[in-house]
Amino acid sequence: MLIRTATLDDLEAISAVEAECFPPAEAATKEEFEQRLRYYGTHFWLMFDKEKLIAFVDGFVTNEPDLTDDMYENAQLHNENGEWQMIFGVNTLPSYRRHGYAGALIRQAIQDAKEQNRTGLVLTCKDALVDYYATFGFVNEGISDKSRHGGVSWNQMRLTF
Repeated sequence: MLIRTATLDDLEAISAVEAECFPPAEAATKEEFEQRLRYYGTHFWLMFDKEKLIAFVDGFVTNEPDLTDDMYENAQLHNENGEWQMIFGVNTLPSYRRHGYAGALIRQAIQDAKEQNRTGLVLTCKDALVDYYATFGFVNEGISDKSRHGGVSWNQMRLTF
């Protein structure tokens, strides 16, 4: 499986995978992905099975320590010199799940953040995934009071180097 960062040429494939992985209220739009790719395409980790995009992880970098709802919608908040690598989405096509692909992408994002001298990574997740992210070293900080993205309660998790 090939892992690489994204370009605008990946927009259609990224949007299609997102639509399969998240309900409409939580999924980023094609327009939001276009802005994300323009501002921080190098902070998208894509995994391919031959030519097919099967999974990706994305998120921007910021000095803000907590993930907030406006971060999802405002790619201009990206600060390449920021301390924290945020993770906005971990997506794997349903037919490719439970093979370790998302884990490989998360480990790549962690490795890249270390190499870029970040302080760590932050993500939010639903209760069912807290234990999964803990296996990578993320610590649950409880229900976020700064993100209700898609009208859902999210646990904020942090991995500090």
